[in-house]
Amino acid sequence: MRRCFVCEADILAPTDRHIVHEDGRRRAFPIACASCGVLVQDGADPAACWADLARALAGRAFRLDPQAPYGLDIYTLRLAATRLRRGVRPVGEADRAALLHPHSERAAGGDLFDLDAALPATVSLGLLCRPQDLDAVLARLPAHAAWTSDVAILVDAPDSQPVSAAIAGYPSGAVRIAARPLAGDFAAQRNALQDLSRRAWMLQLDADEALAPALGELLPALAALAEEGDVLSIGLPRRNRVDGILSDVYPDVQYRLNRAHVRFRGRVHERPDLGGAWRRGFITLHGAIEHRLSRAHVEARSRRYEAMDPGRGRPEEETALLRPYRP
Repeated sequence: MRRCFVCEADILAPTDRHIVHEDGRRRAFPIACASCGVLVQDGADPAACWADLARALAGRAFRLDPQAPYGLDIYTLRLAATRLRRGVRPVGEADRAALLHPHSERAAGGDLFDLDAALPATVSLGLLCRPQDLDAVLARLPAHAAWTSDVAILVDAPDSQPVSAAIAGYPSGAVRIAARPLAGDFAAQRNALQDLSRRAWMLQLDADEALAPALGELLPALAALAEEGDVLSIGLPRRNRVDGILSDVYPDVQYRLNRAHVRFRGRVHERPDLGGAWRRGFITLHGAIEHRLSRAHVEARSRRYEAMDPGRGRPEEETALLRPYRP
């Protein structure tokens, strides 16, 4: 097994973690996914593991099978359920405590439910772009009107206050365009975009990224799920397609769905600042951000980022981005 059978990350590693079941049985596992936290026994078949877990996730309640070739706590269970567009709620205080303190030794259990794609719009859409990309960004907006009624676009240009733009499917004033120079600081630009949100949550995308509208429709339900679990930030996998070819850098999780007050840190490769409390974030697997890049852009990106923030440009990532996806 090269990739995790739950989240597809290729960072499986040795572990000394174990799971304790309700009857007191303690089961140790030799392998853990460093991304989602699922535990796996040696020699487990990934397809069989997912098929077994998916069957268990289809019901009204979940309790980890002591004989399963994998183990997980409720924090990882919540993440896995989103792959099937489902949510999980703790049944009692012990499960709730485990959810708030991952990765618990307590075997996963909880009530399952379908995430509701018809919840009220509680998520703003924020977009970062350059002046030459603005027309294309505006042209894609009508498809997202089903899940958001608040859009903020921040252009990398001299400062200007937000002005409304009339876009099909949106009420008057729903779409606003503002400008601010990037000035070599991606976190500051994202924070300025966060400040333009008029909803409790904001999804941020760049001009070269796209999210299918059907995936966007589930974001309010994910935000509601997050609020139940004291979560501030939700990560989405990102598919990097270099000249149309899926890159090996996958799932490349981007924490782009955040409560509006969350701040980003890092001039490059910026991330939400959760004050070190990583448990206040989780990953959704119901879909992925599509990211379009050219080989020339990839080859120049790391050097440009390194110049912007010496030591944090990740020049080694260039090779991985240019390598085709390996299952």
